[in-house]
Amino acid sequence: MSSSLLGSLSDPLRWLLGDHADGFLTEVYERRPVVARHDDPDRFRSLLSLSEIDRLVSELDFQRGMLVMTDSSRTIAESDYVAPSGAVDRGAVASLYGSGATLILNQLQQSHSGMAALCRSLESVISCHVQTNTYLTPPSSQGFRTHYDNHDVLVIQIEGEKAWRLHDQPIAIPYRGEGFQPGVYPVGELSETFVLRAGDCAYVPRGLMHDAATSGDKPSLHITCGLIVRTWADVVLEAVSEVCVKDEAFRRSLPPGFANPGYDRAALGREFQTLIQRLSDQARLDHALDFAIREFVLSRESDVSGALLGAHEPLAAAYVARPSIWRIEEDGPDGDRPLRLIAPGGEMDFPGLDRAALERALSGAVFSPGDLGMADPAPVIRRLVAAGLIGAT
Repeated sequence: MSSSLLGSLSDPLRWLLGDHADGFLTEVYERRPVVARHDDPDRFRSLLSLSEIDRLVSELDFQRGMLVMTDSSRTIAESDYVAPSGAVDRGAVASLYGSGATLILNQLQQSHSGMAALCRSLESVISCHVQTNTYLTPPSSQGFRTHYDNHDVLVIQIEGEKAWRLHDQPIAIPYRGEGFQPGVYPVGELSETFVLRAGDCAYVPRGLMHDAATSGDKPSLHITCGLIVRTWADVVLEAVSEVCVKDEAFRRSLPPGFANPGYDRAALGREFQTLIQRLSDQARLDHALDFAIREFVLSRESDVSGALLGAHEPLAAAYVARPSIWRIEEDGPDGDRPLRLIAPGGEMDFPGLDRAALERALSGAVFSPGDLGMADPAPVIRRLVAAGLIGAT
């Protein structure tokens, strides 16, 4: 991964959106689309390139679902390019692409260090899971018909140009399982058109109908970063679950005979309202939110590049934290637990370690082993390196 990419990812929203980053999370996010023009065709070339896509397709053994071919003008069956074994047929992919089909690499962040770093940096800012889909569309072609996504996307134009059309929003903020179904919602009125050129970026909220086609006589290569969020519904459901587990009123059965015709629903309604009031009185944000935070942090992927190389070498002169999400828990219920770090991939206890030393290591500022103020900082530094939380500079 290049040093220029690492520098850009220190402030990912600024890199992607420029001045639109100001107020993006408070005034734009989930509300309206934004197009950021940078007049710099090479702005995002450190992420990916057409030649790298060509190399990946020719070298990697893609399996079913990892690589997809699509074309808005015809139906392409998976069997047209995937063998019965599940392996993607490279020759079929090249042939379909040559005849106008769009090539999609799904979840490339799982195997590409630059894309993984992009996702981690955005996750540390937005606090949501970020995934990538990479689209290579031939000239004068279109991969999908007009549709909406059930997650917000940041569209990063790497090479070529793509003409976008945005339409009305038929469904406000669809939930994760509310995928687009052709024919269910009308396309609606055209609301905005724009062309993304190499080095540009756009943000498109979920639920907004859109389509995009290659513009010009060159292929279009772009990355969509899908923002898979946790919602208030997730937190509310967790809070409700906590109350229902603790309060025996919610564990009582429905009255005998409730399913019979003519049963007095008015009585059920009164009891239901009583239970709703008990929920309101007892539900608390903190435990539900802490559960959501913990689950989110532990499910992240860490960057352990370099950990094996330095495992048996002397400590480096300086280290710096890598983009990541973490939290520190000081004590257990009885105050008898050592300092605990909740981080991607697991939990780590640090008996006897001063909290300030751990926070210093994870602050994002370059530090030397001596800056931690410990007689022997090696064990702590090596654990943090092995967990992918810090790296040598």
